[in-house]
Amino acid sequence: MAVEVVVGDHEQLLVKEGNNNISLIFFKFISVIFLAGAICYLFVSTFNIWTVETEKSSLSLEKQDALNIMPLTKESAVKEKQLKKEVCDLWVGEWIPNTAKPAYTYNTCNLILPFENCVRNGRPDAGYLYWRWKPNSCDLPPIDPLKFLNEMRNKSFAFIGDSICHSLLSSLMCHLYKVAKVHDVYHDPSFTTRTWYYPSHNFTLYMISSLFLIHHETIDNHGDASQIHLNLHLDILDSKWTREYNKYDYVVISIGPHFFKSSIIYENNQVIGCHHCPHMNLKKFGIDELYRKALHLSLNFIAKSKHKTFAILKTWSPDHSEHGDLPTKIICNRTRPFREEEIQYNFGTIMRRVEIEEFEKAATIGAGNGVRMELLDTYHLSLLRPDGHPGPYGTYHPFDGDKKKKVKIDCMHWCLPGPIDTWNELLVKIVSSGDANDSVVPAFL
Repeated sequence: MAVEVVVGDHEQLLVKEGNNNISLIFFKFISVIFLAGAICYLFVSTFNIWTVETEKSSLSLEKQDALNIMPLTKESAVKEKQLKKEVCDLWVGEWIPNTAKPAYTYNTCNLILPFENCVRNGRPDAGYLYWRWKPNSCDLPPIDPLKFLNEMRNKSFAFIGDSICHSLLSSLMCHLYKVAKVHDVYHDPSFTTRTWYYPSHNFTLYMISSLFLIHHETIDNHGDASQIHLNLHLDILDSKWTREYNKYDYVVISIGPHFFKSSIIYENNQVIGCHHCPHMNLKKFGIDELYRKALHLSLNFIAKSKHKTFAILKTWSPDHSEHGDLPTKIICNRTRPFREEEIQYNFGTIMRRVEIEEFEKAATIGAGNGVRMELLDTYHLSLLRPDGHPGPYGTYHPFDGDKKKKVKIDCMHWCLPGPIDTWNELLVKIVSSGDANDSVVPAFL
C-alpha cells in the first residue's frame, strides 16, 4: 500500500518564510545604505561650514564688517568696549567725603587770584575742601604733575576764555608748582592775557582773555556804568586768540556768562539786533542765540583749520544764586554738595544743550579733517556743588568790624582750592588718553 505524503501546505509555508527573509535582508541593506549616505552628507556639510567659517575668520576685521560677519573675538571686544564706556563714564557719579588735604594752598601757590582765594579771604567753613568726585564704578585719579609735564614736553597749551577759564589754568599750575619752576614771560596791562614757560620741559602755557571768542567793542558813555554796552560782531572772530592759533598744540575753550550783558548785534558791520535792550526798537536776540552763533563760528574755525591742534570745549559753569530773606537779597551760602534730588533749575542747562549740539557738529567736521576735539563736560558735576562759590568771600575779610556790612556776593566764580581742581583732573585725563572714558581702572579692581 503506497504511503501518501502530503507536502503542499508545508512547502507554501517555507516559501513564505523565504520571501520574508529576503525582504528583511533587502530592507536592512537599504537602511544601511541610507544611513551611510546621511552620515556622509552630514560630514561633508560640517566640513564645508567649518572651512567657510575658517576662511571668513581669517579675513581682516574690515572685510568681516563688509561681509556682515562678527566673530566671537570681535563681538567680545565690542561688548567689552561698550561695557567699559558704560561703567567708566566719568561725568556721571557723586561727590563723596574725602579726608585728603587739598593738593595746594595759597601758601604753596601764589597764582590764586584774589576773588577766588576763599580761605585767605576768611571763609569760616572748610568742609567744601573735603569732597572728591566719584564716577559710577570708576576712580578718577588725582593729578600726577610730573607725569603731566613729561607728556607736555616740547608742547604749548592755550587756555582761551574768561575769568573762570583763568581759574582753571591757575588750578592746574598750582598742581605743577611742587615739581617744576615756571617763568612768567609775558602779561598784558590787565594781567588777563599771560604766558608762562617751564624750562625743564620746554613747555609753554598761555592764558588768552577772550570773553566771547568773537570780536566785540565796549562802548562806555562818558563813565556812566548804566550806559555801558557792547557791540558784538557775530561774523568776526576775536583776533586775540586766532592770530597765533597755529602755535598751540592744545587749546581749552571756556566762555559763557558775559553773554548776559546788554549788547548791540552786528553782521557785515550792520546792526541786526540787540540783547537785553528793552528801550531799543531792534530785533531782540536771546542769550542762547548769541552763544550758539559764537560757538558755531569758533568751533568751525578749529575743525576746518589746517593746524591740527587738540581742542577741548569746557561746558557751561553753573551759577548758584538764591534769594535770601529779602526778594532783592542774593545769597550762595550752602556748605555741602547737593544730592541729585536737591538740584534746582538752572539756566545753564539750556546753554549746555547749545554747547553739545554745536560741539557734535564741529567734531564731526574735525574728525574728517584730522582735528581731535573733546568735550570737558563739567556742567552736571558742578551743578551739584553750590558750596563751591566764594559768596561774600571774594574779597579779603569782608565782614571785619561789621557783620551787617553790605558786600558783593559772588555765586558765579569758584574757590581755589575747590571743585575746579576736579575739572583739571578730568582735563588731564582727556589730554593723557585722548578720551575721558578710556583706560580708567574700575573701582572694584
